[in-house]
Amino acid sequence: MIRFNQPFLFGEELVYLNKAVADGRLSGNGDFTKRCHSFFESRYGFNKVLLTTSCTDALEMAAILLDIKPGDEVIMPSFTFVSTSNAFVLRGANIVFADSEMNHPNIDASLVESLITERTKALVVVHYGGVACDMDQIMTIAKKRNLFVVEDAAQAIDSYYKGRPLGSIGDLAAFSFHETKNVVSGEGGMLVVNTKRFASRAEIIWEKGTNRSSFFRGEVDKYGWVDIGSSFLPSDLIAAYLFGQLEHLDEIQTRRLEIWNSYFDRLEKLQEKGLIRLPKVHSDATNNAHVFFLECGNIQERTKLLEQFKTHGIGAVFHYLSLHKSPFYEQKHDGRRLPNADRFADCLVRLPLHLHLTSSDIDQICDIIEEFYQC
Repeated sequence: MIRFNQPFLFGEELVYLNKAVADGRLSGNGDFTKRCHSFFESRYGFNKVLLTTSCTDALEMAAILLDIKPGDEVIMPSFTFVSTSNAFVLRGANIVFADSEMNHPNIDASLVESLITERTKALVVVHYGGVACDMDQIMTIAKKRNLFVVEDAAQAIDSYYKGRPLGSIGDLAAFSFHETKNVVSGEGGMLVVNTKRFASRAEIIWEKGTNRSSFFRGEVDKYGWVDIGSSFLPSDLIAAYLFGQLEHLDEIQTRRLEIWNSYFDRLEKLQEKGLIRLPKVHSDATNNAHVFFLECGNIQERTKLLEQFKTHGIGAVFHYLSLHKSPFYEQKHDGRRLPNADRFADCLVRLPLHLHLTSSDIDQICDIIEEFYQC
């Protein structure tokens, strides 16, 4: 059995968990939370970061900070996880779904401006597989039309666009440390605040709508309820586990890239024969090896390939279903066809990618694919 995902334990995670317990600080915003904040702000130059209990929560904080209200429109890709949309729907927004690029699941930036109306308030981009969207075009449109930009960087840790870390370009960004991501804490996420005027309020929302953090820094003589908010900050146990992973970030990235490149090198001949499509990483972006996928010719072909994997105990899987066709939102969608999003929903297959994979595992997976296509 080769699992699709299997979290890797280095050992420091357990040491830091024990230390957090021994120090008697299990609730949020403790020593390990601060260590994680310092790591991200120092390594990537983020203006302000706040760990959250999930990437979903970070996106919900972003929607609150942007003051999304009923009737506001938010443009985002259809080919994404439901949390990207839910965060804004919960505030009353109408979602305007955009199609993916022809050669990559990322939002097609060339289509965005045509979707903007007087009700549009924000653009949400998703860096699928950790590969950057066309952020120059997105930011140019946002500036021209006075719109906010949120980067859903759930998959994009340690990836870059023209030398800039993903998550540092938009007004706000959200990251995930779910166990399927490159660095993990089981569940967990992070809000990045790049536009400084949001920083103070973000901290208040993070602390249940109180100015508690300001009180502990001695900036106010008492704290109270000053805004809306929720319990978005995670336990310091989650931060302790995460910090143990962050200390090995370079090691993680190096090994994941080795696996990604092994897949690509082995399967490239199938792409050259026109049998499958492999991921494309454009010249302005880097590859953080979050996911390795291939694209089958149609949904029937993909179903048969996945059945073949299952027969051999291989945990290969498809990914998102197009949100514009979801039972919840189909009747709210404006009826536009989004053929690229639908094609990725029907044809994309993700291969196992984690640090427990061996060279023989990769060979076995590729052997099955080659046998399926009779190469």
